[in-house]
Amino acid sequence: MIDQQDGAAPDGLEEAGDLSAGRPRRPWWRRWARRLGLTVLALAAAATLFSFLYNAATAGRARVPAGLTYVRTGDLLTRYRAWGGGGSPIVLVHGAAESADTWQRVAQVLARDHRVYALDLNGAGYTSRRAPYDLDHQTRQLLAFIDALGLRRPVLVGHSSGAATVADAALRSPDRVGGLMFLDGDALSTGAGPPPAVRHLVIPPYRTTLLRLAVRSDWVIRTIYSAQCGPGCPRLDAAGIEEWRRPFQVAGAESGIWGMLRYGVPGLPPDRLTGLRSAGVPKAVVYGAEDHVFAKDSAAQTARRIGAPDPTLIPGARHLTLISAPRQVARAVEDLAARRTP
Repeated sequence: MIDQQDGAAPDGLEEAGDLSAGRPRRPWWRRWARRLGLTVLALAAAATLFSFLYNAATAGRARVPAGLTYVRTGDLLTRYRAWGGGGSPIVLVHGAAESADTWQRVAQVLARDHRVYALDLNGAGYTSRRAPYDLDHQTRQLLAFIDALGLRRPVLVGHSSGAATVADAALRSPDRVGGLMFLDGDALSTGAGPPPAVRHLVIPPYRTTLLRLAVRSDWVIRTIYSAQCGPGCPRLDAAGIEEWRRPFQVAGAESGIWGMLRYGVPGLPPDRLTGLRSAGVPKAVVYGAEDHVFAKDSAAQTARRIGAPDPTLIPGARHLTLISAPRQVARAVEDLAARRTP
């Protein structure tokens, strides 16, 4: 039998205690890194679960409004609007995130003396969506639209990124174009659009969740609209918000959006655009004087590049001049139509 003093630890426990006391503690930063990693994993799991549940709950698609007008343009069923019953033809081409409805205020003014048309480009509005979502496809759609409606040398007006589409149409078929206007757009290929890193990181299901959250938010729509339109634009009411929102909620809209993002904002290289100087088509450039999308000298540079007269700058207007200054825009279009090639 072995004697053991009161309070003395057995030899084995004493050695274990010595070993524990001698073991070095982890540095504080490693402990915090471990906690941070676990927190990130937990948040990622929660976000993924929320994303799947939210996407399932919002999977229903909005109905296309009744009474829309369509025409077959090659491989697309193109939705369009028409105003006016007489006079020379004018075709209005919208920019990114817009539709034929965006032209309503300008078209109503022009319709007093002209036949006015506005179409939904591939990937936008209520036109059937079909890849590729590139400039070539949109240009072929526009030229097919002119032919399908039997329009003789219409004046083409392209807003923002739509300027590239009308420019490409005029370059390909100058004999089918009576006049050309760039409205708040330079038609240049600048590589605009989300960078590749964003396109690879924002993947399903998160991109669907983010898009639907933004589209379903009145605040997001009003904020973007106000920033691009400025104080001269009417405030969006419930019907106005729905007009901007619904095209993003119909069947096929989301896949079309991702397809368009892969191609980026359509545009042409500068040397291609300079070919418009010899195209023999009357041209005009109109910008909002307070347009923050482009540099201050963009309007003048664009006019020189395509061989147009000095640009028209609309005081106080931002990027959505077709909404904030419809009468000034319509007046500029009418001036161009007066120089139209018959």
